[in-house]
Amino acid sequence: MVWQGHRLELLAARALWDPAQSLLLLADLHLGKAESFQAHGIPLPSDGDAQTLNALLELAHQWRPQQVIVLGDLVHDRLGLTGSLRQKLAALPALLGCPLRLIGGNHDRGQWHEGLPQEPAQASGPLWLSHAPDPRPGLLNVCGHLHPVVQLAGGGDRLRLPCFALDRRRQQLVLPSFGRLTGGHAYPQPAELWVVAEDAIVAWPAARTPARTAAKTIAATARHEA
Repeated sequence: MVWQGHRLELLAARALWDPAQSLLLLADLHLGKAESFQAHGIPLPSDGDAQTLNALLELAHQWRPQQVIVLGDLVHDRLGLTGSLRQKLAALPALLGCPLRLIGGNHDRGQWHEGLPQEPAQASGPLWLSHAPDPRPGLLNVCGHLHPVVQLAGGGDRLRLPCFALDRRRQQLVLPSFGRLTGGHAYPQPAELWVVAEDAIVAWPAARTPARTAAKTIAATARHEA
């Protein structure tokens, strides 16, 4: 997509690439969520963090950014911030090959990560980077927090797919959650939506398209682009 002459690439890995600034943006990793749930007696597999971190490393090795910025909710909560996770976070910048920065989110409150201070919302070129939506005049607000998804229904089946959501009136682009153990919420229209499906980015059909037809369109397009 292009915003006022500034090109941005929506990545099927659920991240945003800004080539002009050599900047990789992602939001809502919620690392340590499984361990947090386990502490409350809820059985949840512990392999989600490995999937999330491996996906991040693959992105960094592919795009070679000058910076990686997480737009909030790096860790789910203090219960999930184990010694092992602290070690992994400390090693991340070296593994990424570039600085790692964190815009503080609501789940990051009260936490401290060595070498990774929480930063406030801020401008970066024509972008205003924040965790929760925080529009600023003249800048495109790139944020997370909402975990946007599109819900597909057809033949009695329902499928929720992560999506990017662009609201031109609010000058706001919401990123899908990057973490592999995060849920999602349907994003309200009107907005331009791009669905992440089968490792492809697919524009969401018009709101008046029947759900079953839309689901088939997305599946067919994803197979073609994969």
